[in-house]
Amino acid sequence: MPSVCKSSRPASLGLRATSPAFAANSAARPRPVRQNERLNTPLSSSISTSLASSRFQSFDLLATLVAVVRSDGTVLFANSALEDALGSSRRTIEGSVLPDSFTEPQALHRALEGAGGNQFAALRYDAWLKRLNHEPFPVHVIVTQTDMPDEIVVELLPLELQARQEREERLVDQAQANKELIRNLAHEIKNPLGGIRGAAQLLEMEVESRDLKEYTQVIIHEADRLQTLVDRLLAPHRRPHLVGDVNIHEVCERVRALIVAEFPKGLKVVRDYDTSIPEFRGDREQLIQTVLNVAHNACQALVERITLGDACLTFRTRIARQITFGKQRYKLALELHVMDNGPGIPDSIKDRIFYPLVSGREGGSGLGLTLAQTFVQQHHGLIEVESVPGRTDFTILIPLP
Repeated sequence: MPSVCKSSRPASLGLRATSPAFAANSAARPRPVRQNERLNTPLSSSISTSLASSRFQSFDLLATLVAVVRSDGTVLFANSALEDALGSSRRTIEGSVLPDSFTEPQALHRALEGAGGNQFAALRYDAWLKRLNHEPFPVHVIVTQTDMPDEIVVELLPLELQARQEREERLVDQAQANKELIRNLAHEIKNPLGGIRGAAQLLEMEVESRDLKEYTQVIIHEADRLQTLVDRLLAPHRRPHLVGDVNIHEVCERVRALIVAEFPKGLKVVRDYDTSIPEFRGDREQLIQTVLNVAHNACQALVERITLGDACLTFRTRIARQITFGKQRYKLALELHVMDNGPGIPDSIKDRIFYPLVSGREGGSGLGLTLAQTFVQQHHGLIEVESVPGRTDFTILIPLP
């Protein structure tokens, strides 16, 4: 009969003598997931983020910066406006900790904790948002609860944008008031001018003294000068708007040729073009006159630097995306910069630079920038300026198709 080997080890269920291999396998074995329990794995996290992204896609239509976060600050969704502001992709932002994007992250952490604890329905405060390779910029933060647990909406309103929109509204209102004032004033001046000039001519025919005829010539010449000024004031409103396909770089090149012909030495003209900018419908001659007025003003401010030989005038074109101006949001807009390294616009006239008859130089008519503003607005665009000593930047924004 074959022998049977029996183990001397007791077969007890409470035996603790377990092999190391069995212990390791037991630790690695996943435990069952209970119902309604959240999986805390990278895969489940990515699935949760993708589901959140699909639910919040409508936030991409907003001009304001919006993020959906958990109470610990983890970003579930970031809209396209927030992508542009931070200079990072949505994939990079989602999963990161939003308070780390602020100069004072604890303020947002406290706000999120309060929202998660139902201490308030909405909270507002001002903060500074950090940007990649840029200086932080001020924002107004609105923290709001949602109907879903552990989902909080953080809305960021750039204070710069709000100030800019207010400035644009003032510029539009100012331009409209200027237009009405100029038209009324020009007509009031023009009517008596004809009578003054005619009376001076009749008087000159009756006067025999040569000395007295010089006085009548002064009257006639000054009346003609005022007539020319009135015609320039009324020109934008009289001339028909001739619309055609416009290439902005052809406009810039035409202006550059005129500027170089007038200032052949001591001035460096830099061209920084984005050649992908498409053609758009506009009045080519009006746009040439607009850019020429701005560039010519810049060159006149550069007279001292031209004499020294270090004057610089720059034409830069870019495409602005998802931009709001004139109380309207545009997907694409032309952004044309005319920059110089001159002394800058005097503070005394900086806020009135587009007013008619306001000039920063002796003998200036003060009409060049007023006409430029009128022509740009006829293209549903905006012209604005930023100026400090050593750098003046005129920016022209025009919607693109």
